[in-house]
Amino acid sequence: MNRTTEITLESVQSAHRRIADYVIRTPVVSSSRLNHSTGLDLAFKCENLQHVGAFKARGACNAVFSLSDEEAARGVVAHSSGNHAAALSRAAQLRGIVAHVVMPHNSRVNKIDAVRRFGVEPVFCEPNAKSRQATADQIAADTGAVPIHPYDDPRVICGAGTVGLELHEQLEQIDAVVIPVGGGGLLSGCLVSLKSLRPELRIIAAEPAWADDAYRSWKSDSIQMPTRYDTIADGLRTPLGHWTFPIIRDLVDDILLATEEQIAAATRQMIEEAKLVIEPSSAVPLACVIANSDTFRGQRVAIVLSGGNLDFTTFFMLD
Repeated sequence: MNRTTEITLESVQSAHRRIADYVIRTPVVSSSRLNHSTGLDLAFKCENLQHVGAFKARGACNAVFSLSDEEAARGVVAHSSGNHAAALSRAAQLRGIVAHVVMPHNSRVNKIDAVRRFGVEPVFCEPNAKSRQATADQIAADTGAVPIHPYDDPRVICGAGTVGLELHEQLEQIDAVVIPVGGGGLLSGCLVSLKSLRPELRIIAAEPAWADDAYRSWKSDSIQMPTRYDTIADGLRTPLGHWTFPIIRDLVDDILLATEEQIAAATRQMIEEAKLVIEPSSAVPLACVIANSDTFRGQRVAIVLSGGNLDFTTFFMLD
């Protein structure tokens, strides 16, 4: 089945209407200082300023508010390294239902704390895709909770795709959009919305070289698993899903890779020059753009900043 046709511009637009009261229409900003230092024309879609500090608020709200009353009464369950966990906890609180979240035991402390602030105590698991899914499946079997996958769920993908709808409305002229990719929910949702509205637009994925499974999947035409789980871009450690992969395969124009050093440098550069606090996962697109600056010179490039939940105590110890 070609899953690209299962998630449409119309379903993303429906999600946009459904979640309008629960999410922030985040700004698009530029930094003259950063443009000068890079020699590029960059604009940033600031999902780091979204509720829970990440775009994940969109997909979680769309999924939770798409549930029937009968489904909602059973509660929801998901696994996440952090941002989806907090987003689902918030969305469940808004609807007044129970949320269960599974997190790898090596999740960032600030992301664990974010979940607890919504009154949810995480269930910890091993830091790999198999353990995450198995733990969430067991909770669903024990409680009857409705699974809300962090990215491989049409409701979540359509919610994430609303980032692309807003970007289309906010920037009249764009040549390329660069989006981080982990599991692919944000990328696939934006591919559907932006390619539907502007077919000529180049959309490029950005990925850590230490978590290059999306790049390998794209090249091999089959889903490849991560080979390591220790990139500083902790939100991008997950493999592509069965919903996200076909969309990315069919629509993405390129996938670029960034080293750990480039990601750390880009995170610092955003904070110091653009005065925008972002987490390393959000810095991967900027790192890729700077590393391939000749490709983007003379173009108007939009970068999606996927989240701003930086763990300062850990990050600033890195050199």
